[in-house]
Amino acid sequence: MSAMKDDHKHGHAPAPGSAHDGCAHAHGHIRLTPARQLVLDKLCAAGRPVGAYDMIDLVADETGKRPAPVSIYRALDFLLENGLVHRLASRNAFMACAHRHERSATVAFLICESCGKVREATSADVAGSLEGLAAETGFHPKSQVIELTGICRDCAGSAAA
Repeated sequence: MSAMKDDHKHGHAPAPGSAHDGCAHAHGHIRLTPARQLVLDKLCAAGRPVGAYDMIDLVADETGKRPAPVSIYRALDFLLENGLVHRLASRNAFMACAHRHERSATVAFLICESCGKVREATSADVAGSLEGLAAETGFHPKSQVIELTGICRDCAGSAAA
């Protein structure tokens, strides 16, 4: 199996022109309501996994109004369905995606248990293996997201020093 391709450090890649040069990538044909755009912008600016209730606080800080949880969940679900964000099940949190991979790509999140950094990566070999497994069993996957927890290179280096 080949090494995972590191697509973007900390889960997002710079996009010219955004306030944080975060991950405000082109949406293509997707039209976002102001509420959905605000949620995406907050995820891009965070550069880390953000839970729905933390998102409520971020939106409230921006707008001065505390949104209902259902409105945040609807925005996140829409962004997820349209490939603009990923959900990290182990963290019950969401991260914006810079789309440096195909929308249907198998995505792996490398999550450091020490510093909390998250790296998003893809691998054609892993994707092929999972597709083969699904085909052998007659399974039709809806999404392919893998989460690996461990210690990142920086933290491993700090521990060794």
